[in-house]
Formats: sequence, C-alpha cells, structure tokens
Amino acid sequence: MFFTLPTLLTWTRIIAIPLIVGVFYLPLPEATRNLVATVMFILFAATDWADGYLARKLNQTSAFGAFLDPVADKFLVCASLLVLVHLQRADVFVALIIIGREIAISALREWMAQIGASKSVAVHMLGKIKTTVQMVAIPFLLFDGRLLGFIDTGVWGVWLIWLAAILTAWSMVYYLQRAIPEIRSRVR
Repeated sequence: MFFTLPTLLTWTRIIAIPLIVGVFYLPLPEATRNLVATVMFILFAATDWADGYLARKLNQTSAFGAFLDPVADKFLVCASLLVLVHLQRADVFVALIIIGREIAISALREWMAQIGASKSVAVHMLGKIKTTVQMVAIPFLLFDGRLLGFIDTGVWGVWLIWLAAILTAWSMVYYLQRAIPEIRSRVR
C-alpha cells in the first residue's frame, strides 16, 4: 500500500521540507517569505489529520503508512525548528529538547518493539497534545508578525514553543517511566 492516497499525503510532509526551507532563500520581502512559509506549513501539517482520516475511511491502513506517518511529522517539525533557530526566532535549547526527545523516543520505541514490549510506549494523549502545541507554535514563529492587526505571533510563538518544549520533556519522562519496568524485567 505504498501508493495509496493516505500514504501520498504523508509523503507530502517530507517533500514539503525543502520547499519550506527554500522559501527563505527566495528574493522576496521578508513578510512575504514568512507568509508563504506559514501557509505551506499549515497546509502540509494538515495532511497529518487528512492521511489518518482517509486511511481509516477508505480502509487503506498499512504497516508502511503507520511507520511513515510519525516519521514525516518528526521531519517536518525538526526541519522547521532548524529554520526557526537559523532565523533566530526559536532558542537552540528548545530545538535540542524537541529534536533530542524525538530521536530518543524513536530509538526507545524501536528497542521496545524488538523485545516485544511496544505497547508500553504506545502513543499517549500527552504526546498528541505536545504535537498539537508544536504544530501551533511553529506557524506563529514562521509568520513572525501581527495577525489580525493585534496578535503578535512572534511573542505567542515563543511562549507556545517553550510550552511545547516542556510538554516534550514531560512526555519523554512519561514514556521512559512506562518502559523502565519492561526493560528491567527483560534485562535480568
């Protein structure tokens, strides 16, 4: 099920990365680059919801799609964070927390799957909330201007990305706490 509509939508999040990064190299006014990158991020991030919905609705779920979906999300978020650090709109410490957690939890999930304990680190609501806050913070920081004339997206984005970093650390602790008993029981 490599070329189903849901899987193709998932691939668009990966394809989006060079497009979003490339916007910031175009000879356009900064406000235009910010707006284009923001709209692109929002549209591509929305495919996360759409691919899952369509996979269930069209009965096109697959192991490959289940693997690729979170990978695409992580690529999109991590690449956007690196752009934001480069633009000095996000703190490098925030990026390290978020990217480091994604690497650590991905490795943990793979290891837990190898020892037959993947259910102990299955996706939890805390992880979904973390992802939602990240997906709201990033477009605010990409836009970096006034929305509706009075919402300073730069300020709100900074607060939200720090909240995302806190939720990211908290979710990592949660998953580690869930994994430790399984690890202890199998290492003995």
